[in-house]
Amino acid sequence: MESVLVSACLRGVPCRFDGRGRASAETTAALGGRVPVPFCPEVAAGLPTPRSPAEIVGGDGHDVLDGRARVVDDTGHDVTDAFVDGAGRALEAARGAGCTEALLMARSPSCGRGTVYDGTFAGGLREGDGVTAALLERHGIAVRPATGG
Repeated sequence: MESVLVSACLRGVPCRFDGRGRASAETTAALGGRVPVPFCPEVAAGLPTPRSPAEIVGGDGHDVLDGRARVVDDTGHDVTDAFVDGAGRALEAARGAGCTEALLMARSPSCGRGTVYDGTFAGGLREGDGVTAALLERHGIAVRPATGG
């Protein structure tokens, strides 16, 4: 049966920055009977739960991967290395499970696809992808955003 990489928070795992999960019927329906492979890149990279919220400053996940932008938390701490490491671990998990698609948390600096927070910590959005979404896309894994419950 086909597997889909899924943000662990969308499966109800309490791994978001605020220590909560975001399981929803929308996520379950989007799986369409496929096997979910829950994964949190931030936790896999060793970041704690809960943790300070982080946003991409100076671009999006593609810019982070290319060294043109950084991921910074709301205290000013640079967490770019952890986000890049987590993205690599997500890619390994997806490949290991044979995933060709990922269903990831919308707007996240890791998992966002198409739209991410703008780096001001004021709730603004910009077009772009999170670090993990960008890396998965670069390696041929289709990424779809989901908001959870």
